[in-house]
Amino acid sequence: MKLMMTTLLAALVLAGCATPPPIDESRLPATPTAFKAGQSSAAVADGHWAVVPPADAEPRGDWWLAFGDARLNDLVQRALRNNTDLQSAAARLAQARALSRSADADRLPQLGASAGAYRGTTAGQGPALTPVYSAGLNASWEADITGRLSQASRAAQLDTQAREALLQSTRLMVQADVAQTYLSLRFTDLERRLVRDTVTAYRETLALTQRRYQAGDVAELDLARVQTEVASTEAEAVALDRRRAELENALAVLLGEPASGFSLAEDQTLSPLPAIPAGLPSAVLARRPDVAAAQRSLLAAQSRVGVAQAAWFPSLTLTATGGYASPELSDVFRWSARAWSVDALLSLPLFDGGRRKAGIESAEAGLDLAMAGYRQQLLQALREVEDSLSGLQLLSRQAEVQAQAVESAARATALSDSRYRNGFISQLDLLDARRSELRNRRVALQVQALQYQATVGLVKALGGGWTPAA
Repeated sequence: MKLMMTTLLAALVLAGCATPPPIDESRLPATPTAFKAGQSSAAVADGHWAVVPPADAEPRGDWWLAFGDARLNDLVQRALRNNTDLQSAAARLAQARALSRSADADRLPQLGASAGAYRGTTAGQGPALTPVYSAGLNASWEADITGRLSQASRAAQLDTQAREALLQSTRLMVQADVAQTYLSLRFTDLERRLVRDTVTAYRETLALTQRRYQAGDVAELDLARVQTEVASTEAEAVALDRRRAELENALAVLLGEPASGFSLAEDQTLSPLPAIPAGLPSAVLARRPDVAAAQRSLLAAQSRVGVAQAAWFPSLTLTATGGYASPELSDVFRWSARAWSVDALLSLPLFDGGRRKAGIESAEAGLDLAMAGYRQQLLQALREVEDSLSGLQLLSRQAEVQAQAVESAARATALSDSRYRNGFISQLDLLDARRSELRNRRVALQVQALQYQATVGLVKALGGGWTPAA
């Protein structure tokens, strides 16, 4: 007993050495004091990393309501119920929770029942076979003297929290994908209507040109030019029809519904573009679920280094067995047949061919990998917000200039049409004016679509934590 206590004390002293290495915060990027977009000068990094507790578990507002589109609201809710990516993320979370419970179970006493029968010789009683029947209870418990089990349990809990954050991230991604696909489809409808209207105008011009050609006022070349313009513009309309069908099918997949049975009626109405405040970089990093998942994966990797280090130290297992054993089956449960034992096993591996050292090196490499992943996730989060902010800022200026171009092109078309009907300019000049107007109107629609896409992208980059005003 004295030897056992001495060995146990030595094991506890050695266990203090199994401490995971601290997180080196100097390897993380410096936090900017503000976002660069919209500032008078570039944001200045303060050179220090502000550790902000993750806020990914906080309730998130229904940000898509700010677009004021009842159909979009319905589509997002349907996607949240049936999207397959969300179902896969939920299943992975359930797996992580089960593994966490399994790791916790290793820290608790284990109890089992046993019963057996065997025939064999007994020492000192000759070659005669003797039957022995037994029944009893077995109990065991591994004392976590090195912290190995607690570190493994903590790593499993952090893995579960990371999966919870990834589920939140998947939910946000699905919401944003539904909104962006739906808005793309709406703008495609607007562009299709514009191209169709242009085709109608070209056909009117074609009819006029055919009459003038039959009357001998214009050459066949003029007629061929208009026919070419009608055909090429109709081809563009068909291409937009194809794009709309693809967007509709993509939306069906996001909703978890068969594309063959899904359709969305054409609609040219759009609500005003909502304005979304960016907030501070530290708040963004706190509420982004993918950043929180990367942080928890980093902490889990840190705990696994401690688990690998603990493999160098002794393990203490306490076992107890109690029950009955008798050579006669009818006497198994007699009081005189009772038997019990209590054992303590202290084990220390002496030589494993470098297995434990390799385990520690693998865990440390995993920690470095998790650190690099966390750093990359932080940089990516800040980049996405900056991209969306600068995109919205520059797209707003582009939309203003493009609106002027559309106004000028429409005026040029009106003047060209009047002059053509009065015979002052050629039909080629009129076609050029109409082609220019169509191009500028389509560019204006595309810029507007990019503004809506960038707004959804900004909400996604902010972690979806923005709540629209009532």
